[in-house]
Amino acid sequence: MSGGARSRPAARDAAIHVGIGGWTYPPWRGSFYPKGLAHERELEFASRAVTAIEINATYHRLQPPGSFAKWAASVPAGFVFAVKASRICTNRKNLAEVGEAVERFFAQGVTELGDKLGPILWQLMPTKRFDPAEIRAFLALLPKAYRGIALRHALEVRHESFRNSELLAMARTAGVAVVFGDSPEYPHVADCTADFVYARLRNAREEEPAGYSAKELEACLAAAREWAAGRNPPGLPYVDSTPQPASQPREVFLFFIDGAKVRAPAAAQALLALLESPARDVRRTGVRRSAA
Repeated sequence: MSGGARSRPAARDAAIHVGIGGWTYPPWRGSFYPKGLAHERELEFASRAVTAIEINATYHRLQPPGSFAKWAASVPAGFVFAVKASRICTNRKNLAEVGEAVERFFAQGVTELGDKLGPILWQLMPTKRFDPAEIRAFLALLPKAYRGIALRHALEVRHESFRNSELLAMARTAGVAVVFGDSPEYPHVADCTADFVYARLRNAREEEPAGYSAKELEACLAAAREWAAGRNPPGLPYVDSTPQPASQPREVFLFFIDGAKVRAPAAAQALLALLESPARDVRRTGVRRSAA
């Protein structure tokens, strides 16, 4: 399946953002990106094919101050970036001691994204175990705002010890979303703890043109709509036996990350096609290229 420009989701689904992790990935050149597209135009192209992108470069190193403003100027109105927090903040023995690193992370210019800034993703190491005092202190270090820009935070836990109600209570108090990470390697926590949902899907298969079967994508869409309506989708791996409903609709951020990463853009576009036209056969979602 090839990439292309598409219209924005219908108003009824405006709270559901669907995207990919990053935009620089060589196997996408010729499969998602048109052959010959200049590398510096890949973000411009990708941001018109999906409605959100998770910035991963910020995890590996601090970025030049002007990069965020440049990225924001490259994408259309209504587009949203999630930003992956620096590993200098999250790959620590004691997360209660990362206040200075958190300040440096935001000082690089994250808020230059302006109204295109979505949640900040804090991904913990797979070896990091749940320590109540440490995690409570860490959540308290995450700022509610920076330089006048309101911030939202999502916490991705990757150790089984985090599957407990104490974590959920802490996250709800802090207003932090616990990531629903649909991964074969890490624990699943489907409980909602904030006024938004952050999901990272990692099970794409290369033999499926859209990464997932039509039935799987339809189930994904159904879950996203339940989340957006403030409900809890049935059949997911909740920690609490009776998941708490929301008092209002939620904003949903759903990213296709890996598995067969080469299929991530096709998966995102197929899900967006379902959002736009529920009756459309996702297996025929196809080549709708914009001009390069």
